[in-house]
Amino acid sequence: MADQATFVEDTEPFMRSLYSTALRLTNNAADAEDLVQETYLRAYRSYASFQEGTNLRAWLFRILTNAHINRYRAKKRRPEESEFDDLEDFYLYRKLQDRSGLGRSAEDELMDMFSEAEVVAAVEALPEAYRSAVLLADVEGFAYKEIAEILDVPIGTVMSRLHRGRKALQRELYEFAVSRGLADPDPVATA
Repeated sequence: MADQATFVEDTEPFMRSLYSTALRLTNNAADAEDLVQETYLRAYRSYASFQEGTNLRAWLFRILTNAHINRYRAKKRRPEESEFDDLEDFYLYRKLQDRSGLGRSAEDELMDMFSEAEVVAAVEALPEAYRSAVLLADVEGFAYKEIAEILDVPIGTVMSRLHRGRKALQRELYEFAVSRGLADPDPVATA
């Protein structure tokens, strides 16, 4: 049993990574702040039942994920809303960069083909289940077991979602590269 008097000390180091993940999940700064606030409120209320010695970071991310899923389901029941400010997010641009490539990895050269906005758009286009798994694994660095606990699914499901999410992301970026003339169309690669 954890002591609620130490809640702030114990959980404060995770606030930045929780907010970062919440921002990626919601794609909106205000919603991300609300989600983190809701996470901390739920965590504080349940902190007395938290077992000391277990993974506090994973516990907080599990609460964040559950809160996001609940909000997502509630939002799906409401009519769709859109704002004109969101339209500017659809316009993508590309900065010209030095293409010398000396001493650079193939991954760095590939990532130069895409702007950050384009990669973010491709990640956001993933279905919710895949996006959550990819963000927790590739951005937050959680292990399969921790992701399984956070998402409350078996490890095999995590591995499957990661594989499918990464493949979908790869296809999305490849199609973008083909549309920009940065890659040759290959019927095998798009299959």
